[in-house]
Amino acid sequence: MTRVPLEELRAVIHPPGKLDSRAEHWAGRLYMRSVSLRLTRLMLGTRWSPNQITGVMVVAGVLSGAALLIPGLLGAVLCVLFMQLYLLLDCVDGEVARWRKQFSPLGVYLDRLGAYLADAAVMVGMGFRAASLGLSPYLVAGMAAAIGVLILKASSDLVHVARADSGLAKATDQSVVPRSSGLATVRRLASAVGLHRLVNGIECTLVLLVAAVADAATGHLAATRAVVAGVTVIVWVLVPAHIVSIVASSRLKR
Repeated sequence: MTRVPLEELRAVIHPPGKLDSRAEHWAGRLYMRSVSLRLTRLMLGTRWSPNQITGVMVVAGVLSGAALLIPGLLGAVLCVLFMQLYLLLDCVDGEVARWRKQFSPLGVYLDRLGAYLADAAVMVGMGFRAASLGLSPYLVAGMAAAIGVLILKASSDLVHVARADSGLAKATDQSVVPRSSGLATVRRLASAVGLHRLVNGIECTLVLLVAAVADAATGHLAATRAVVAGVTVIVWVLVPAHIVSIVASSRLKR
């Protein structure tokens, strides 16, 4: 099969506005879309379907959390590598689908399921890691962080469910801004600080790697345990704030 020229491929799989949308992760814009562009071109010469690629993506996300059960730097490094593979395949599956025009509800479902499982697996994995694979408050904190992350993701997805059940079109990027100017200002400030990114598996794995390096230097798990405690607190500050933000925005209005 003749390979598609990169520029021709990019024009289709990275349509105008794609990389600038709210849904695009900063890592995608910074480097991963350049990598995925080339892997997608290779995948087009195979029989792999977008849904099969998504299936491997889901496995990579879960393995990212499972890797944290391996003590020391090795587990943290593998965690980051699996999460980067997850991100890469999360780009590739959609790009292959756009080129081949192979879209399906199953693909959307698997993609969302992967996001849920990957982030929750990292939270649970870091809890086990901080607890040294035993029972301790850090394991409880990791579980609590996982539950909070699932609530955050579910509350966002329930907006689409509520709109679809009400016969409304998909919410726009502009509709996420709270109608109250005060709440809108608070939301902008919180977004600028960026603490919410720590509850995302991609960023969290990088922070856990830094913590693992610090742990290796000191000979104990103080850094990892501090990350677990900090991420859990951030998650449960975000849960009510996120729900209030949704209710106060135009996302659930006709």
